[in-house]
Amino acid sequence: MKRLALTGICMLAASGLLSSAAVAAGRQDKILEFDTMVGVSRPYTGSANPIRGVNGGGLPWAIGPVKGELTTQGKLEIRVTGLVFADDPAVPAQNRGKNTVPNFRAIVSCQTVNMQTDPPSAQVLNLTTGLFPATEEGNAYIEAQLDLPQPCLAPVIFVTNPNGAWFAATGM
Repeated sequence: MKRLALTGICMLAASGLLSSAAVAAGRQDKILEFDTMVGVSRPYTGSANPIRGVNGGGLPWAIGPVKGELTTQGKLEIRVTGLVFADDPAVPAQNRGKNTVPNFRAIVSCQTVNMQTDPPSAQVLNLTTGLFPATEEGNAYIEAQLDLPQPCLAPVIFVTNPNGAWFAATGM
């Protein structure tokens, strides 16, 4: 029985050391990991129906495979493939299936708490990255470090144009 108890204590100590080693090695817990985003479609184009205060792009967009994650330390990575104008009658025929925007940005939108009000109130905080180059085929790699609010509830990730209108958002 003593041997079993000693083994259990050793296992707990070892797991604590492993956890400490993971933290020391820079492991960052993920808030959000995603493999899908959805392109902006009507009725979300323009300013008629913003999501968390973020307007949609002026025309419909489509997106291919995506891989992304957001960590608790605010590291955002998104590999975007095929973010292009949709095959939609609203899009001029010569632009369908193409990206005409040379740079994308990302926005991380968090529900958080405004401690400056009495009593504290709910608020949306949108954090914007710098610019990242995008190809005519709509491919881009976005990597940024953001200062996330505490708490950051129900994050939504947007890929936007340089002015902040969204072309794709986390969802399906």
